[in-house]
Amino acid sequence: MAREYPLEKTRNFGIIAHIDAGKTTVTERILYYTGKTYKIGEVHEGEAVMDWMEQEQERGITITSAATTCFWATRDNPNDKFRFNIIDTPGHIDFTAEVQRSLRVLDGAVVVFDGVAGVEPQSETVWHQADKFEVPRICFINKLDRMGADYFKSFQSILDRLTNDAIMMQFPIGTEADMSGIVDLLKMKAIIFEGDKGQNIKEEEIPADLLEKAKEYHEKLVEKIAESDDTLLNKYLEGEQISNDELKKALRTATINNKIVPVFAGTALKNKGVQPMLDAVIDYLPSPLDIPPVTGTKPKTEEEIERKAEDSEAFAALAFKVAADPFVGTLTFFRVYSGTLKAGTYVLNPSKNQKRKNW
Repeated sequence: MAREYPLEKTRNFGIIAHIDAGKTTVTERILYYTGKTYKIGEVHEGEAVMDWMEQEQERGITITSAATTCFWATRDNPNDKFRFNIIDTPGHIDFTAEVQRSLRVLDGAVVVFDGVAGVEPQSETVWHQADKFEVPRICFINKLDRMGADYFKSFQSILDRLTNDAIMMQFPIGTEADMSGIVDLLKMKAIIFEGDKGQNIKEEEIPADLLEKAKEYHEKLVEKIAESDDTLLNKYLEGEQISNDELKKALRTATINNKIVPVFAGTALKNKGVQPMLDAVIDYLPSPLDIPPVTGTKPKTEEEIERKAEDSEAFAALAFKVAADPFVGTLTFFRVYSGTLKAGTYVLNPSKNQKRKNW
């Protein structure tokens, strides 16, 4: 039976950040805009869907990783929906092992930064953890509505402290409380968010006072992408026009190969910038088919084997989290790398050399 959402239309990604960068608020907006929830749960009110533990709701922080599934289609292709499997991870340094367990099974990540503080200590920790597992990333500079927020300073902190491969995809229109939208440097359009929850998006011409700045950063964007692709580089050096489709395709390849990290802008609390970031998850983060086959050792023989992300392969999965639910008992979260699992079948737990029945 064919999948409703084939693997090329699946994105397994996590939201990672320093504590208080607005990571869970970003996730709550994702759930709202994708139709997973009908009401936005606010962290400061103890109503965030992903902060389900009583201790998380009381403290307003994420303690344990939470997973959910939702569906999204880009504004350019509204009828072409993709499946998102999302893990919201803790930001506090005391729970960094929880982040590491999640990063091990993710195909990609959205790294959230505070627009006032920029790169913070735990930002560096989670970044280096993502480096360790070679997880492709996009960045979202959040909280740009706050007093003291500075997108360009925060972007520079990413360049200075994390990677020279960061590339500016957007910058805000207006500062602090006057932020009204963002400039899309690829399309060279202004994106304005209207409605109580920013659900209505309009594309307009870039304001005249920002046009020169937009042209400057657009040129840097094109140059950086062209450098990652020999064909585009030749066209760029010869002064030929490079289409947006060519740029997006090359940027996707470079992002998946960890050669470029696209950076986006917004304020999740004020409902600006989240939907274009979701479009970027589809456009630039990998599907399971873009990830190299996993390798492991065959029980008994210790022979090294690999499994491809195909239903026809033998079943292989990694259990990365165990949680106790008061209603259903013990829950085990696992990432499937190959094959399928059906009710009533048995799986082998190689660490204990035991077969377990899947209910």
